[in-house]
Amino acid sequence: MSYYVGLDVSVKSVSICVVDAQGAVLARGETTSDPDQITSFISRHAPDPERVVHESGILAIWLTRELEKRGLPIICIDARLAHKALSGRINKSDVGDAEGLAHLARTGWFTEVHIRSEASERVRVLIGTRERLIRMRKDLEGHVRGVLKVFGVCMGAVYRTKQRQGFRDQLAGAESADPAISVMEEMFSPIHKALCAATETMDDELRRIARGSDLARRLMTVPGVGPVVALSYIATLDDAGRFRRSKDVGAFLGLTPKRHQSGDMDWSGRISKCGDRDLRRLLYSAASTLITQVKKPSPLLTWARRLRDRKGFKKAAVATSRKLAVILHCIWRDGTVFETSMEAKA
Repeated sequence: MSYYVGLDVSVKSVSICVVDAQGAVLARGETTSDPDQITSFISRHAPDPERVVHESGILAIWLTRELEKRGLPIICIDARLAHKALSGRINKSDVGDAEGLAHLARTGWFTEVHIRSEASERVRVLIGTRERLIRMRKDLEGHVRGVLKVFGVCMGAVYRTKQRQGFRDQLAGAESADPAISVMEEMFSPIHKALCAATETMDDELRRIARGSDLARRLMTVPGVGPVVALSYIATLDDAGRFRRSKDVGAFLGLTPKRHQSGDMDWSGRISKCGDRDLRRLLYSAASTLITQVKKPSPLLTWARRLRDRKGFKKAAVATSRKLAVILHCIWRDGTVFETSMEAKA
């Protein structure tokens, strides 16, 4: 007999439903989110199941890995698409959702979600830590600038030298404007210095990881692409074989236009902004750097600047971001570097 299992996962509990090949419910239950208890329930009611399905969510990556280690044929499916099928029920409940997921497992009407490797997740943790440190530093600087303007003090430009020491110097120089500013400077200057030092440490660590990766070094041959962009690209895609065509990466990252067609209506809008927002932002930053700062001539640079002259900077940067995503995938897949890959296409 074939068994199909649906798991409706929350932080503390999991609703489980087992159905057979004809869709008859064989067992229902609820356990904690402990993988051992889930495995024990399934082994009692569905020995050797064909598929075990659960939706993507906050525990999805960890739970998928743990259940795979225990020998279950676990599949994580796209929660947004599963919602379309589950929303047909009049009443929503965890028990009903588990049964609906079991039927999706039986019919195969689902989109599987790729679970990234632990190595990729470790890199994403470091990149996310760096991003959070930068945001905290920017928030602090923005708050200080806004407060000082109330007292008629307008801070000037701040440069990256000496861990942005210029910002702290200007803040210290504004103490005479009001006693409260002196207190603020005493509290904020050490925090700002610590944030800058931590960010620089994270940058050094990411550069060290990139230098030790042959793939990252090859991706960094693309103009505008640095260690953070290269590592983020590798960690987010995880496996180049996931995409049959390099052009599919642009759609995966939300860099292709949305389209709506119904009868006589057919229009294309702005980019979909699906997929990983952080990588999309980094690619846009790399494209901006390419257009505005890179001086070494290349076919990519010529194309991007011509597009900027015709369509404006913003549209050119978005299109260049999409092109960078495609080129990086070609380099990853073919084992080449930027110059070689561009010569092959010329």
